[in-house]
Amino acid sequence: MKNLNPILTIDDLINKLSPNITNSEEINQIIKAYNFCQKKYAGKKRLSGEDYINHPLNVAYILADLNVDYVTIIGALLHETINHTDTTKEELEQEFGEEITKIVVSISKINRLELPDDKDSSKIYLRKVLVGLSEDVRVLFIKLADRLHNMRTVWALEPEKQKHKAQETMDILIPIAHRLGINSIKSELEDLCLRYTKPEIYHDIESRLESTREELNNILEEMKESISEILNDHGISFTIKGRVKSIHSIYKKMDNGKKFNDIYDILALRVFLEKESDCYLAVGLIHSKYRPMPNRFKDYIAMPKSNMYQSLHTTIFGINGYLFEVQLRTYEMDEIAEKGIASHWSYKEKGTVKIQNIMEQKLEMFRNIIDSHNDKESDLEFAQNLESEILNDYIYCFTPKGDVVELPLGSTPIDFAYRIHSRVGDTTIGAIVNDNIVPLDHQLQDGDIVKINTSSTSNPNKEWLKFVKTSQARNKIKSFFSKQDRENYIEKGRQLLEKEIRRQKLSINEILSDSNLKKILKELKMNETDELYLAVGSLRYTASYIISIIQEDKKNVQDILLEKVMLSNHPQEKRNLKKDIIVAGTDDILVTVAKCCKPVFGDPIIGYVTKGQGVSVHKQNCPNIKDLEQRTIPVEWNESASNTYLTDIEIEVENGKNYLADIITKAGLKNIYIESINTKENDITITYQITIKLKNINDLNNYLNELNGLSYVKKAVRVIK
Repeated sequence: MKNLNPILTIDDLINKLSPNITNSEEINQIIKAYNFCQKKYAGKKRLSGEDYINHPLNVAYILADLNVDYVTIIGALLHETINHTDTTKEELEQEFGEEITKIVVSISKINRLELPDDKDSSKIYLRKVLVGLSEDVRVLFIKLADRLHNMRTVWALEPEKQKHKAQETMDILIPIAHRLGINSIKSELEDLCLRYTKPEIYHDIESRLESTREELNNILEEMKESISEILNDHGISFTIKGRVKSIHSIYKKMDNGKKFNDIYDILALRVFLEKESDCYLAVGLIHSKYRPMPNRFKDYIAMPKSNMYQSLHTTIFGINGYLFEVQLRTYEMDEIAEKGIASHWSYKEKGTVKIQNIMEQKLEMFRNIIDSHNDKESDLEFAQNLESEILNDYIYCFTPKGDVVELPLGSTPIDFAYRIHSRVGDTTIGAIVNDNIVPLDHQLQDGDIVKINTSSTSNPNKEWLKFVKTSQARNKIKSFFSKQDRENYIEKGRQLLEKEIRRQKLSINEILSDSNLKKILKELKMNETDELYLAVGSLRYTASYIISIIQEDKKNVQDILLEKVMLSNHPQEKRNLKKDIIVAGTDDILVTVAKCCKPVFGDPIIGYVTKGQGVSVHKQNCPNIKDLEQRTIPVEWNESASNTYLTDIEIEVENGKNYLADIITKAGLKNIYIESINTKENDITITYQITIKLKNINDLNNYLNELNGLSYVKKAVRVIK
């Protein structure tokens, strides 16, 4: 077997990069990063026995094949410095800047994750965290290259761990590589995963190929010469390569019921040409000499695959009766086929408009998935988005002018409209598909020609949220209504303030003069008047409190509220109360949950009357209010409370292995959701500082008890910040 894990030097890497990265300053930064790593990894060895520095060099070398930018290469060299050396985020920022540091921090977090079991919920959650952490798509490039090199050296692990790592790769990373269109990494990962998950099948196919390899190579050479002669005779410029299909490709055919001896198209030829028109001319010439197999011609140039792949495919009866799969594509198409979205960097200046358009759509897809991740959507919603936009099939539709629009299967004209432009989506009133009027929830098909009708006076409809497929459309629609709600609150706030001014028999012009407005904005630390009206309209501040600021009335809203509650000597009747927290028998008072102690339903609580912002609710033992008794008031939980609450915990575990995915999975099984994670690490322990969302104190105590019962957990406690 060829050496999959060469021992590299920095010179090898620079030579590999030289055709693509020529700027001397960028080269110097790469060398600086290498020297930094070499110093940090001095004396460290991997389980395979090699010097640790060889791993980041190999990862960078793999990425050099994709023609990525120098930032990605530096990120690859530095990608494990935080996890495996004493390097800090601050040190990286000082040495290499914010952009590279963000990439390294993200890949460091991803590399701490591990699939704890084979349950679908674990896979979905890990995919969510993986994509959510990858705010820069280049993080995923580095992760894929990192996993490829690790799979090349996975033989150094115990057999059970080999299989576990291969399974994780198949479940999580190969689908992402496919979606990004990085075939060169995807194909090798597939072979390596098969080698460790089904070793008997892998070695059986390998030995069968080996026994006939010399014969197959000779036939490939003969066929190459024959096709070369055809193309040369017609003055077509080309390059041709031959290969035996990958072990994984043959396995897939066998897994579908074919026997090895019945697989005739294991020989493949790839012809590279200058122009798209040459591809069609060449395939016609080849068919004129070699009979094509019926129903095996595929035109992926006119109709690209979901991962941007473009090529002509045909299967022909060739020399000695062997079947040959022949692929014909331009050099540029081959660049996209092998490197996928990563080739965006190498083609960003010289690429065709068509290819750039599809690449930008893919980058936009990732941005929208990340936006929705940050939008606090539910795990189920995120999983559905991820499955449809990363792992499922895509369709390609066309504008009336012939521009290609990529969409997930099941998309509607509204999704199509927002892919074109957000303004087109917002003003859509109808759609015509293949010259037929269709409803806006009509599911588009591959190859549809779609015309969107718009009206400048039209706005989005909330009903669209029930059937749109893409995160992009959903986010844009939600954004429109959030903006509309904001405007409504601003207008409501203006009306409430003016109404209160009139009620107090004051002059609106005098109270809301420029000087008074400046005074209010300064007091409330706001930048513009709309912020003030928004605060009043959303009941963050009362109109009477705003007036009291102008009048410098020391007895403001908080004092009035405090007096009202404290002077009440009898319990008030609990009406049909709807809010989770009740103040003095009523839920008419603005209530917020304190961010310091973050009480959850079931905690003993107490209220603190804030300055013009209602009542802040704390745990009774919160140290931040122990000396503020004069402004505390009784509060209680509504027995029918149904909301979820945030709180903070710290989990200290043994260093040496990543337990985070296991901790996350156990939370998910208890319907506890992870909002954020920070990690602190030393030589002995790792401390996870986690913000979680849950329903009540019982769920929290059960989760902490389960964590404290785990062998690797030193302690798991709730914290007050």
